[in-house]
Amino acid sequence: MTQLPFPLSPEPDHAASEAGRKLFAGEVEFLKGVVAMSGLPADDRIEVCFAGRSNVGKSSLINALTGRKAIARASNTPGRTQEINYFTLGDERYLVDLPGYGYANAPLDKVAKWQKLLKQYLSGRQSLRRAFVLIDARHGVKAVDEEILKLLDQSAVTFQCVLTKADKVKAHERDKVLTQVRSALSKHPAAYPEIVLTSSEKGDGIANLRAIIAGLI
Repeated sequence: MTQLPFPLSPEPDHAASEAGRKLFAGEVEFLKGVVAMSGLPADDRIEVCFAGRSNVGKSSLINALTGRKAIARASNTPGRTQEINYFTLGDERYLVDLPGYGYANAPLDKVAKWQKLLKQYLSGRQSLRRAFVLIDARHGVKAVDEEILKLLDQSAVTFQCVLTKADKVKAHERDKVLTQVRSALSKHPAAYPEIVLTSSEKGDGIANLRAIIAGLI
């Protein structure tokens, strides 16, 4: 059988799953919110970042990953995350929550400021190991998502697509979205060749994503 491009990430084996569980069972704390490059912490730890358009479920996913109900404030108001939020993950990693992009409920000048900071961060952060780009499983890759994917290509930052809200989509509809997402990702050289399917509400894919992050060195 022909292997599909950008297959769904396989379930982790026991060792990888346990490494992910232990990592996220440890200390996870909010460190700081950053509004300028000068405010970034020293890049002396491995870090992974989460990017996604407004209201894609980024805060909910971070809460599910960490097992904390409100470590990243979830909101139904698009554009609530207005800075780069840093969380410590154990003693050797940072989780980074990037500002939501696209259709943000904020003045245009403020949106422009966020986008400038985002570009500076992605192009200049040496300790960044992977960006996880969140795509709503109900809608697939939109034009506004293409902007960040191109930026990640230009910045030579490996990114992995994470489909959110998978529980909201019926199986046949999900297959259509996956086809569209795979087609979109095939145009981006920085795309990691596996997709992670998640549901923050049901817990689907959370152990897998934890294992992936734990395995990054």
